[in-house]
Amino acid sequence: MEPSSKPIELSFPVPKHPHLRCHASLSFLNKCAMIYLTTSDLDMPTPQAPLGSFVYAMPDRIDATNVISTALSSSVTNIDYATRLAKILARRFNEPVYVGCSMDLAGVTVEEEMDGLKEIVDSVVNARAQVRPVDPRA
Repeated sequence: MEPSSKPIELSFPVPKHPHLRCHASLSFLNKCAMIYLTTSDLDMPTPQAPLGSFVYAMPDRIDATNVISTALSSSVTNIDYATRLAKILARRFNEPVYVGCSMDLAGVTVEEEMDGLKEIVDSVVNARAQVRPVDPRA
């Protein structure tokens, strides 16, 4: 499972919260993808991010509309976000995905959280398309 390239680092503001930034480290391996996410607040000093949640998701080979996932490590504050993101990416990439998430979205509304999720998915999918184009037959 050697990496196809060195990890890709992304950083962008969380939609509607310019003081809150999302940081992503992406590794696209031969048969899976690894995504690590965290946030930083420009108004606060940068403490070490906690471990957060770590989720594995893979497409169901029998039912293409279903994705199987399991939490390898969980944190109450972000397990749902990590699971949702892992399932979306596993479905989009049609391959297993590991997602590590130590994002702190305290004070963010549900709508803003979903806007952030959409931004993350779009950014990760675009980064992967540059490294490994999506097979149109898949």
